[in-house]
Formats: sequence, C-alpha cells, structure tokens
Amino acid sequence: MQDLRKLMPHSKADTKMDRKDKLFVINEVCEMKNCNKCIYFEAKKKQDLYMWVANSPGGPSAKFLVQNVHTLAELKMTGNCLKGSRPLLSFDPAFDRDPYLALLKELFIQIFGTPRYHPKSQPFVDHVFTFSVADKRIWFRNYQIIEEDASLVEIGPRFVLNLIKIFQGSFGGPTLYENSNYQSPNMHRRMIRLATAAKVKEKQQVKDLQKLKKSENKETVSRDPTEDVFNIPAEKKPQTMETKAPLPKPRIKRKDKQFKRQRLAKKRV
Repeated sequence: MQDLRKLMPHSKADTKMDRKDKLFVINEVCEMKNCNKCIYFEAKKKQDLYMWVANSPGGPSAKFLVQNVHTLAELKMTGNCLKGSRPLLSFDPAFDRDPYLALLKELFIQIFGTPRYHPKSQPFVDHVFTFSVADKRIWFRNYQIIEEDASLVEIGPRFVLNLIKIFQGSFGGPTLYENSNYQSPNMHRRMIRLATAAKVKEKQQVKDLQKLKKSENKETVSRDPTEDVFNIPAEKKPQTMETKAPLPKPRIKRKDKQFKRQRLAKKRV
C-alpha cells in the first residue's frame, strides 16, 4: 500500500477501518477527503489480501484477490524514477476485446493516471505502468524509461490481480460480472490438504498390503529330487601324523649378489 502511495502523488490516505463497519462507510470517507476514486485493501486471516477498486459514490466497483506481491524493498531492482512524476499507462490488447476488461481499463486509467497539473506531481514522464492479461489474471508491473535508448528497466512493485466480481454500485449493488475461473484461497488450501492426505493414505494402503502378503501362509514346495545331482562328495585324504621335524632347506649363496654398501654406492653414482 505504501509503495502504491509513493507511485501516485495524487493519493490521499486514511486511517484503518473497523471490521464491524460496512464497506459503504468508505463512500463517506471519500466524500470527506474530496475523492471520487478509491482503492481499499482488505486483509483476511493474516494471509489473504483483497483489493477493491471503486468509483465513489456512483460506482462501478471491482473486487480482486491480490497474489504474488513483491514490494520495492523486497525486489531491489536497478530501475529508479523521480518521485511524483506522471506515469504512462500501458494496457494489453485483451482489454479492448472483452467488455468487462474494457470497464476495468477505464477504472485503472482514472485511478492510476495522475491528473494533469496536479500540485503534488512533477511535469515529467519517466516510468510506465503495464497491465497485462495472462492466465485469466491481470499482471501489474512498473518500469523506468531510460532516456538514451528508450529501453525499460523494472522498478517495482509487482503483483497479480485475480478478478472476483464487478459490481454496479460502489462497494456493492447488482453484480455485473463474476469470474467463473476464480477459486477462493480457502478452497485452494483445502484442495492442497486433500491431495496431501490422499498421498499419505495411498502410501499407508501400500504398506498394509505388503504386511498382508508377508503374513499369508506360504505354500510348502515338495523337495526337488534333482537338487543333489551336482553334490559329489570329495575323496577323503588319509590322515597321517608326522613325528619328525622337516629337513631344513639348503641355503645357496649367489656369487653375483652385491653387498649393501656396493648397492648404495651404485645408487649415489
């Protein structure tokens, strides 16, 4: 949230809301802050992050599940841009094909685009916000424009928006579009747990089957009459005891054998 505030100089922050309050209270906060666009972050179970993008107070509004969040401090990219500069907005061609994506494109233009001649903005354009559509999700990236060759270097942050619903009103009202491919985080975690439990159960069944096979009575095979064909008994040697010591071996002296000192002298030479 702080990274988005740094990227949008026209933003105005407000304190945290009480969970007991309904979302329609945000329209009153926007009216007090003199704002007609709103981004609301909603955290659940300390691990799921939802983002509301709304046009206050008349609507429409969209709810997203934020995934794969990487902040500026975490990424440490080499890109850099002037604080308060105005961004370019780049959209995937898919935003012009589907009606619900065209509606989201208009919402993003009005929210992320810095108003012209805003007192907190700088009269420079040195970075690009890109919105790409892939795998039924919207991928957000922020790139720096290098002046020399107009190449792009990523700055951050980066995140993925998984659309849940689009409402006609601000934070509620009739549903204009519902994503049929959306799977809630609770259901996703449940599927992972079921898959893990199925693997453990399968391993346990294999172990039980092996134990059952070992415990079964093995069939006794009758003795093979041909197994002693090659078992030929060895001849017995006579056992004699020698009472006399063996004669010593004759020692033969070699005439050509050199003494030790002669061998050492030969090595030194």
